[in-house]
Amino acid sequence: MPALTPDLLHTLCAIAGTASQEVLDVYAGALASRAKADGSPVTEADLRADAAIRRGLATAFPGVFVLSEESVAAPSGPAPCFFLVDPLDGTKEFLQRNGEFTVNIALVEDGEPVAGVVLAPALGQLYWGARGQGAWRRDWGPASAGSPAMALRVAPAGAGPLRALVSRSHRDERVEAWLARQPRPHTAVAAGSSLKFCRIAEGGADLYPRVGPTSPWDTAAGQCVLCCAGGTVVDFGGSPLRYDACRTGPNPDFLALGDPAWLRLLDL
Repeated sequence: MPALTPDLLHTLCAIAGTASQEVLDVYAGALASRAKADGSPVTEADLRADAAIRRGLATAFPGVFVLSEESVAAPSGPAPCFFLVDPLDGTKEFLQRNGEFTVNIALVEDGEPVAGVVLAPALGQLYWGARGQGAWRRDWGPASAGSPAMALRVAPAGAGPLRALVSRSHRDERVEAWLARQPRPHTAVAAGSSLKFCRIAEGGADLYPRVGPTSPWDTAAGQCVLCCAGGTVVDFGGSPLRYDACRTGPNPDFLALGDPAWLRLLDL
């Protein structure tokens, strides 16, 4: 497995940056998409970012298996360590031009995301984290060279209303019903893509309940950033969300939480 060093994170951030520039180049022009076999949209930006990430990872980390949404393939043998990639998370947000789309790269070891990068190119926001190194954010873009990094920490569970994030593109009455039965009132704010994990990691929200299909590449990088900031991502039975290089099927329903103390305070 690649060593979890600042150099590794710098390299992953740089690869995400290269892919993000590909995304922005497409974003600046006319946008078009086609439907994949599962009905989800795919654009030229997804494919160009995927190719850029695969080139970067193959050069920097030769021999490490890569599982990507846009180029799914099974490993040739056991892969206890692999990269999990979503080259453009939030394609619907991309097509709607609301800026809430991200480039996601995660390094997974023995089922756990141990390094992750989430870059929102249109918003100029870069998040990253690694086991033992904390979670961080800085501005990204041509005008942001040398911008300082800010350490991230989740907000402690308080006595006020729950600050919940809900999916902008996937409204679900089951989530609304679950929030309504919690023992304290809540506010709900819609957000797109893996930015929901990052908003919780920086203390801007308390939780993100997700009921309905998500894929491993949708969640791994954001989960890593959130966990490195002191949060957790668990299924509704309280078990951490885990990953396998041979599994491309949907994640279970899950909760992304800031302070893990929320597990004792919520009605699961």
